[in-house]
Amino acid sequence: MSKLRPVEILFLTLALICCWIVPASAQPTDFVSLAERLKPAVVNISTAKTVASRSPSFPGPRSPGGGSPFDEFFGRFFNEMPKSQRKASSLGSGFIISEDGFILTNDHVVDGADKITVKLSDGREFSGEVRGLDPKLDLALIKIEAGEDLPVASLGESDGIRVGEWVMAIGNPFGLEQTVTVGIVSAKGRTIGAGPYDDFIQTDASINPGNSGGPLFNMKGEVIGINTAIIAGGQGIGFAIPVNMAKQIIPQLRDDGHVTRGWLGVTVQAMNKELAGSFGLENTHGALVNEVVKDSPAADAGLKRGDVILTFDGQMIKELNDLPQLVATTAVAKTVKVEIFRDGKKREVKVKIGKLDEGNGGFVAEEKQEEDALGITAADVTPELAARYSLESKKGVLVTRIDPDGPAAEANLRVGDLILEADGQEVGSVKSFKAILDDFQEGKVLRLLIQRKSTLLYTTVKSD
Repeated sequence: MSKLRPVEILFLTLALICCWIVPASAQPTDFVSLAERLKPAVVNISTAKTVASRSPSFPGPRSPGGGSPFDEFFGRFFNEMPKSQRKASSLGSGFIISEDGFILTNDHVVDGADKITVKLSDGREFSGEVRGLDPKLDLALIKIEAGEDLPVASLGESDGIRVGEWVMAIGNPFGLEQTVTVGIVSAKGRTIGAGPYDDFIQTDASINPGNSGGPLFNMKGEVIGINTAIIAGGQGIGFAIPVNMAKQIIPQLRDDGHVTRGWLGVTVQAMNKELAGSFGLENTHGALVNEVVKDSPAADAGLKRGDVILTFDGQMIKELNDLPQLVATTAVAKTVKVEIFRDGKKREVKVKIGKLDEGNGGFVAEEKQEEDALGITAADVTPELAARYSLESKKGVLVTRIDPDGPAAEANLRVGDLILEADGQEVGSVKSFKAILDDFQEGKVLRLLIQRKSTLLYTTVKSD
């Protein structure tokens, strides 16, 4: 037997040292056993609804367009009929959170569904009933009656996850049932333009249309996120709602069917180095108040434009999105201490938190109207909407959603367009725009003056 050369002995020694110092948690886990244990709690969800259709379409996948923050990330799959009505179906995922059949999924998976079918991992199917919806966080709670105790997915902790740790996604991508993918946590606290509560987990575990509402597990087999969004055309980039955000609202969804959130009544913007320096602050922590809603809790407490909110109820505001999340989860009528920076000094004020209503101007004061005859949903321009859509003008009304089958879509209107005039009449608000449309007769052509970024253009829309 030949002796090892010194260089070979050195390499063997280094290899043994590396194996000894690598912690067990960093080594690949038993994905097979983990998948077998977790799959029974994951369900496939299919929905059906009847919707209006204004133009023929082709079978197969397509994007629904529109102005929802999630629309640029999702495609849905519809079997369509080229008539005045069509049957639309969608596929999604979910997971069982209680033995008596409560299931958590995404709001956009079951939104507007006439029929919900839940299929378990063993092939059994049950009719699902919506028990609660939260469109702002894109979560929904549905219930099935199985007549027996069901396997349950354990809810973990998402605050302590670390970038680089292994995760597993299980769901129904493209209708391929009980698909398992693995990857790592790619980033935390991602903001993707979904609303004031953006705080997504980014992962490179493969997530595709149909995974929506499914669980993202850690290697302990605990749910740390709800798979929700993808970037169209992207690879290895998926987003999940942190499970801690879901745990805060599940009791309200179960008991009340909706979520009641706290309201402060300010619009805020992020700090940067230049702004921080101009106020005399040493860092960019905090949220800068650029508007205080009249007769709001913030106004009653004496908050002013130009205040920098440093802490809320003892929690530091490190980034802009920290504040909306903290306020939203604060109990209505609770009095909290808010530390602000004003005129070069820190001071403390007490605020009695109000109840957030759709129209009372929280952090995103979008006063939307119902979709009109043109297939448009519009909003009055607020400072936060102007910042979100990079608007150079605050005149007119903002197009926030477009029916992909409606006249507005055929006229090439886009989300983010400002409608300044309709048939020569100035459009100053959603209310005035609606008044013009109320007089708009079916089959007539409506001329619109649009501002699209820095360009003014006319377009015409014909109602069906």
